[in-house]
Amino acid sequence: MGEHNGQVVMADQPLGVRPCSVAAALDILGERWSLLAIREIGYGVHRFARIAAYTGASRDMLADRLRKLESAGIIERRQYSEHPPRFEYHLTQAGRDLFPVMLALRQWGDKWAVDQPAVEFLHDCGQPLKVDLTCQHCGGPVTRDRLVAVPPNGRDDGVDGVGGSDSNGRPTAVSPFRSG
Repeated sequence: MGEHNGQVVMADQPLGVRPCSVAAALDILGERWSLLAIREIGYGVHRFARIAAYTGASRDMLADRLRKLESAGIIERRQYSEHPPRFEYHLTQAGRDLFPVMLALRQWGDKWAVDQPAVEFLHDCGQPLKVDLTCQHCGGPVTRDRLVAVPPNGRDDGVDGVGGSDSNGRPTAVSPFRSG
């Protein structure tokens, strides 16, 4: 395994599929229609026809994605009509926990994917919202250069690039987000 300044370099680890929460999340969420349905439900659009209209998804595609999101525990169906049976879709706690992810994805899209944002979010202070990540422990900014990948719960199996530790006992693995 390669090292750089005494740190394990993720890119130099033995080849193999890495276990990863990002990959697991993408198995559930990682395509357009699922994320757009979550966006609309988060906006307060709960009925199938309106979700389809706002996303542009075909009825079959949307029905499939909503079933997948429901089975994954991201949304729940609530019946609002018995004859004929009709349902609304609402975010579960797992779905509501996607809120910061959706805000960050929107912010990235506003900067890199569109010429002009379609919507602007204002914080209750009246200012435009800018998502900023901070460490809950120290309040410092979260940047790729300030992250270290270590195994969870003290596991020492070499997964995720475990290195040693510095004089303060902090892990010294190189961030998985560091460029070239």
